[in-house]
Amino acid sequence: MNITGMRYGAKLLDIVGFPRSEILGPEASDQEIKDLIDRCGEVFVKPIFKGGVGKKGKAGLLGRAKDLSHAMQEKARLYFAEHFHNNTLSKAEGVTFEGAVPAKYEIYFSITDSTEFRAPTITITHHGGMDIEELPPEKIASIPFDPLTGLKGFVVSNALKRLGAPSELISPLVQNLPKLWDLYHNYGMTTLELNPIRMMPNGKGRLVPVACDFKGSFDDDDPNVDRLGLPDDLDTSSYSSFEQEVNSLRTYQGQSDVFVVNEAGSITAMTFGGGANALVTELLGDAATISSDFGGNPPYAKMHDISRIVYKYWLKQSNVLFIIGGKANNTDIYETFRAMADALRDHFNAHGPTPLYVVVGRGGPNVIRGMGYMQDTLDALGIPYQMFGFDSAMSEVVNFAQAANDWMTQGGRDTIAKKLGIS
Repeated sequence: MNITGMRYGAKLLDIVGFPRSEILGPEASDQEIKDLIDRCGEVFVKPIFKGGVGKKGKAGLLGRAKDLSHAMQEKARLYFAEHFHNNTLSKAEGVTFEGAVPAKYEIYFSITDSTEFRAPTITITHHGGMDIEELPPEKIASIPFDPLTGLKGFVVSNALKRLGAPSELISPLVQNLPKLWDLYHNYGMTTLELNPIRMMPNGKGRLVPVACDFKGSFDDDDPNVDRLGLPDDLDTSSYSSFEQEVNSLRTYQGQSDVFVVNEAGSITAMTFGGGANALVTELLGDAATISSDFGGNPPYAKMHDISRIVYKYWLKQSNVLFIIGGKANNTDIYETFRAMADALRDHFNAHGPTPLYVVVGRGGPNVIRGMGYMQDTLDALGIPYQMFGFDSAMSEVVNFAQAANDWMTQGGRDTIAKKLGIS
């Protein structure tokens, strides 16, 4: 598991009492943001990405504001910002507001397990605030230390003296950096990085190290990680490409929650509503390719994008496309069915036909109109189907989808393929 940013980094640093910048989350009120600006003179507005997402500053995904109006503009710009890094597209899920920290010096500091030294190793420089890869070797110190004794002050002191760091930096860093070993060692971390640590003068003229950004990696098999109380869905490093692509479509309207059940499954279920999702996932078992929830009245464009992605990854191997949900209260069934039908027609036009059986079970506003649109599309494509209204028991509709899957496996797929002219 990887995390970046101060939203959760601040909570981890508080455990060991390491000074850090003031931070407000996406739920902060206007008055709280204004008060933070009044105290700090300026705030940095940063998008929140799950997992280890770097290079945000270089991509322009950093806002600065000295008044509430500008802060709200930056919030609007960055709240759902997209960032492409390391061949992965990530989408923000909110922003943080972080108080500015005045400083003359910026420190880079990290702890990691070194394969070179076969020991925990600190990396430090007083030329922080930038990628250390851009610094010449003589400006960076990497020092291994004994895990039995832990990170002691003299390790930090010797490293800084070797770099020729100003003397006023050494004492406050020697007093505070060893605290980070407690966080690293006791909570299952494999990497801890702070960049920058800004050296802020206090009222007595001394410098205080203040962490302004955080990166961390954790050993998922270490039970000590659970003691941190981090959210279960915090990381995306274990997500498949399909899951990440669908999750990137998350907005304030409509669900787009998915996870892969069985990569070799043969029933692709597009479900609407948490209740339908739980029942369908349980009853289909290993026959399901994915578990999904697309409820919440998604607009046409979003539902079309979701369908396009689902078809791209799963349609070729699927015997049954299963569209299922309860009786909706506010979801426009016509809009969602129109989007799914149009995406299916587009997929066939782009990739050619594929043998498929479609099972639909739904109820709610405009359901007749929506089913009519879906029916016309499936007839035009030559795909067999069966549709059920809201008065049908959902478990019986699931049973029908399973029976259709069995029929497809026992020769039905070949029959449809011949009808579609697929050799």
